[in-house]
Amino acid sequence: MSGSPPPTGGFVRSVGLFQSTAINMSQMCGIGPFVTIPLMVTAFGGPQAIIGFGAGAVLALADGLVWAELGASMPGSGGSYVYLRQAFQYRTGRLMPFLFVWTAMLFIPLIMSTGVVGFVQYLGYLFPDMGRTTGDLVGLGIVALVVVLLWRGTEHIARITAVMWAVMITSVVLVIVAAATDFSAHLAFTYPAHAFDFASNHFWIGFAAGLTIGIYDYLGYNTTAYMGAEIKDPGRTLPRSIVFSILGIMAIYLLLQIGTLGVIDWHRMTEPGDIASTSVASAVMEETWGKGAADTVTVLILITAFASVFTGLLGGSRVPYDAARDRVFFRPYAKLHPRHRFPTLGLATMGGITAIGFLIGRHTDLATLIQLLTTVMVIVQALAQVLALSVLRKRQPTLRRPYRMWLYPLPSFLALAGWLTIYGYADKNSPGRHPVEWSLAWLALGCVAFVIWARLEKVWPFGPKEITEEYLTAPTPDAEPAGT
Repeated sequence: MSGSPPPTGGFVRSVGLFQSTAINMSQMCGIGPFVTIPLMVTAFGGPQAIIGFGAGAVLALADGLVWAELGASMPGSGGSYVYLRQAFQYRTGRLMPFLFVWTAMLFIPLIMSTGVVGFVQYLGYLFPDMGRTTGDLVGLGIVALVVVLLWRGTEHIARITAVMWAVMITSVVLVIVAAATDFSAHLAFTYPAHAFDFASNHFWIGFAAGLTIGIYDYLGYNTTAYMGAEIKDPGRTLPRSIVFSILGIMAIYLLLQIGTLGVIDWHRMTEPGDIASTSVASAVMEETWGKGAADTVTVLILITAFASVFTGLLGGSRVPYDAARDRVFFRPYAKLHPRHRFPTLGLATMGGITAIGFLIGRHTDLATLIQLLTTVMVIVQALAQVLALSVLRKRQPTLRRPYRMWLYPLPSFLALAGWLTIYGYADKNSPGRHPVEWSLAWLALGCVAFVIWARLEKVWPFGPKEITEEYLTAPTPDAEPAGT
């Protein structure tokens, strides 16, 4: 191997720590907590739903430390694709990175589609007479606008993201402050009978549903890991941006959840048709500061939702690019825009799937869409990546690791247990929808696609394994200049 670093494909390292943290937090918060608080309350059957956000934070931190070590060690474009390629190439060639890209092309846009569903849901507060067809057209228009804005270089995108991050923080803080001005401890901390009956199977089914919703709300802490080739001083910036964003969002979520429960009777959140079940933040503002304040904050929430879709597609579109560049996915995805240097086909494809996912979510329900995208994600990304960290420590002990997981392997075990809990209870929390079966079917289809692709490319199992350990010999990426 030569001494040159892995190619970045023309990407520019222009995103610093503040911008990286802002990108993660914008993607994490987004519309998520504003639409899932009622879902969480319904899952637990009372204000003890705060447990779900706490459990989601623990899982996010444990899994975030996995991402932190892997991202700092292998700061390339593509995130999990890079890590799985390096870890599992010794036994199964390119199978694992291929399957990751295959599943990512589905679950990343599905996550974005939930943001668009939430956008239209809150827009309904401002325009209560908006029909379903109009809502569908608005959602499709939002997806198109995001793709158009992303048709630019990351230098411009970083500045846009910083502004969107400020709007997101403002909207959340306003709801938290408004709730604090009319907070009722009786509403927030009066629990129904048997709320903490840990011996009941009903509690654990609700806990698994809440954990699924909770981790969905934290998803996005890894967004900048997909942009490793565009991060300044990635060995330091990536781990810090992941940890800082999780801790910041955890504090925000807990204040938001408790404050909301202290203003709105939790029973209202479980009643279909009640504004608290669809636009709970708007209901809080209307209850505390009046309709004018509610309208203003609703607009800010819409901007926040838009920002989450924007940053999610920004990071996700890099995944098929890196795989295609290394001949592990369809080759047309390796093309960059000649001027702005971003993956054109990856962005266009994920934008299209986001639009389709939005329509599916609009005509089913948000909880089912969250269960589906989570189960699709768990096997090839979440579980495999936890194993990849241990495999790489054994296979590549000399790999430069600017950050090593704290208390290893305890966070890995916690992450593994959390993901298995989510997957094991998925069907019970979506009766009649069978998300586990759908995820396994999609994985099986991906294996068939890999066999066909491997035959055409003449790679393992129809050719030799190609072991590439470029990160073992790569020098440290240029550090961030002093004073930035």
